Amino acid sequence: MKNRTLLMLLLSLTCLPLTAQIRLEGDRQADIHPELIAGAWTARWISVPGEPLDGFGVYHMRKAFDLETLPERFIVHVSADNRYKLYANGQFVSLGPARGDIYNWNYETVDLAPYLKPGRNVLAAVVWNFARLKPEAQISFGRTGFLLQGNTAAEAAVNTDGSWLCCKNESYAPLTLAASGVYYAAGPCERLDASKYPWGWELPDYDDSGWKKAWANDWATGKDHRRSSGRRLVPRPIPPMEMRPERFKRVRKAEGIEVPAGFTDGKAPLTIPAGNRVTLLLDNDSLTTGYLNLRFAGGKGAEMTIAYAEALFEQPGGKGLAKGSRNETEGKHFSGYADRIIADGGADRSFTPLWWRTWRFVELTVETKSEPLVIEDLHATFSAYPFRRESTFEAPGHDDLKRILDIGWRTARLCAHETYMDCPYYEQLQYFGDTRIQALVSLYNTRDDKLVRNAIEQGRQSIVAEGITMSRYPSDPYQLIPSFSLWWICMGHDYWTYRGEDAWLRSLLPAHRGILSWYEGLLKSDYSLASVPYWFFADWAAEFYGGDPVREKEGNSAFQDLIYLMALDASVRMEQAFGSRTQAEHYADIAAKIRGTIRTKYWDAERGLFADTHDHRSFSQHVNAMAVLADIVTDDEARVVMTRTLEDKSLIQTTIYFRYYLHRALARAGLGDLLLDNLQIWRDQMALGLTTWAETPEPSRSDCHAWGSSPNIEFFRIILGIDSDAPGFGRIRIAPSLCGLKQVSGSIPHPAGTVSADYKIDKRGRLTARLTLPEGTTGRFIWQGEQHELHAGEQVLKL
Repeated sequence: MKNRTLLMLLLSLTCLPLTAQIRLEGDRQADIHPELIAGAWTARWISVPGEPLDGFGVYHMRKAFDLETLPERFIVHVSADNRYKLYANGQFVSLGPARGDIYNWNYETVDLAPYLKPGRNVLAAVVWNFARLKPEAQISFGRTGFLLQGNTAAEAAVNTDGSWLCCKNESYAPLTLAASGVYYAAGPCERLDASKYPWGWELPDYDDSGWKKAWANDWATGKDHRRSSGRRLVPRPIPPMEMRPERFKRVRKAEGIEVPAGFTDGKAPLTIPAGNRVTLLLDNDSLTTGYLNLRFAGGKGAEMTIAYAEALFEQPGGKGLAKGSRNETEGKHFSGYADRIIADGGADRSFTPLWWRTWRFVELTVETKSEPLVIEDLHATFSAYPFRRESTFEAPGHDDLKRILDIGWRTARLCAHETYMDCPYYEQLQYFGDTRIQALVSLYNTRDDKLVRNAIEQGRQSIVAEGITMSRYPSDPYQLIPSFSLWWICMGHDYWTYRGEDAWLRSLLPAHRGILSWYEGLLKSDYSLASVPYWFFADWAAEFYGGDPVREKEGNSAFQDLIYLMALDASVRMEQAFGSRTQAEHYADIAAKIRGTIRTKYWDAERGLFADTHDHRSFSQHVNAMAVLADIVTDDEARVVMTRTLEDKSLIQTTIYFRYYLHRALARAGLGDLLLDNLQIWRDQMALGLTTWAETPEPSRSDCHAWGSSPNIEFFRIILGIDSDAPGFGRIRIAPSLCGLKQVSGSIPHPAGTVSADYKIDKRGRLTARLTLPEGTTGRFIWQGEQHELHAGEQVLKL
């Protein structure tokens, strides 16, 4: 084995191997032969003969082939079940497939030409199936397989068939998270016995003479083919994940050894003598996601445990979930999932997990036997969706606001991989209630809407026979949260508002209609909804049992009625614009009847607020915010309702998730200037040293939930006041609520360019607004009740 080669090939995953994929992403469809979209592929799904197709296993596949000359391009399409990593002549090329389902099974399109040479070449892949232990976000056909298809006859020599060689990697076993009393769905960790690992399997000169010929089993077809073997293949709709090196900032504790200076920088190895047990606590200073890379030598029989945690706990085993200050380590306890490696005594060994991990803290425990072990390096490769932040925000003298946005952006990044996800540590599931907020964060801060479109499409793909979406998707097993089906409709409306694309959204209308039809079947004669079945998640408020809103046995729930009303209103607008006017009229009629009865059922004149139920036994911020957003109350009455909603502490209080809707209601009621006075939940988290936003106020299971990143929308939409005033952001509305700030500026990406605003208020209270609109757009500026027309380019208003 060549020095340090495996580290570079298996672990580092630097930007070089991703170049081809990134280049292809912009013109991906042009690199796929038309016959592969709907036709039968000539490649076959392959697996290791004699191995169970539905059991846990890690496998390797290899194919040697010759090239007389180096081609300019060499396009192949790659997929696997569950997952794969592909190498060409020892260089990392691709990993996937991006998560989907059986009827939308993704494949990656890769140009191998940069990695090939005249003469002999070798492709090699590691393929794994976590079987019954797989993450809940991982859907599987139940048959381990690998697939590689050349795009044309020129690449057909590498098609997967019986000429490929394969073997099972006997070194792997799954490690599951010990029971901790919290919901965990992200899949197992790994135990690796280095003495059984086929070191160098991906290198061209590896001796594979003892490997078996692959078993070519299932046929492969494009999704539109009239017959399918089960997995219907579709091109990956998103780019490859970002991969970049990342190093620990410091060692917080070292037990049983003195750590040399330079260890965290990769400049000084750590030698653990024979017969010793040492523990290191490493701190990244902020939460991250990626692949931890451990390089080691010697130490035959030594056991190395790499444990990952978002934070340290105040009680052993994470009992009670109390974590206190995330920056403190003294008196704290480590609890988290872990990978375990047993050294074989060889040189230049290295380990990286098959799937990425989440951590701020890593605890490395080493127990050596009769030989010393050398830890040559321990670092990481950051991995997440390759979003690029295009927004700006500056408020001189208010660094805390910039910090809120930075933490929110990090949270949004770590909760976006091949799908959006609720949290990267515990679940990694794309819940559509969460995703609506995450999608808006993306649209307000980036120019990349691929993951937004992908999420909306996966909502459509999740629809069950009853007509509603699953709560989350991809997901196996399925789960239903009908409220999230309504938020999914609203997410489509958000996309239309900020990006347009009527033709694509028109194709979603049948799915919207199915959801609304299901709800219509639950309407009672008084135009209240009966008790909606399944889990009707609203928020993690303490008084909402299990997240459900307060409801009567028969339903009679303002929360139910109002969210249904908001989805109806969104559908009316879309049906009128690009759907069926008859359908729009039908929804408008239902909405009018619901709207006409809300006050009668839920308004409490004595308190001047809307109750949660007909019997007026409960009141919440949630329902009153939604009453404003649904235009049940408007203008001065809306302002009074929202003022009471903020001031009356006896109301059920919104937690981090539903603050998005509370803040939207403040803006709708003309109280946007109160936004900064209502960020205490975020300030409390900063005071505790969180570097991402938690799932709930303390104590919180998850330290990273992107629904908390809503300030990364509202600082731009409320403070700067930048919003869409027509579908597709075709017209721009700017109505700032400066929240007492005397100077603030910023910008957001727009489909046609950039929208920027710079505000200054002088000592006399006069506003100077410097505004820039993209070419080809118009807009309006609203300040203190007065409206001013805007044109493309820069303009300065003194008001």
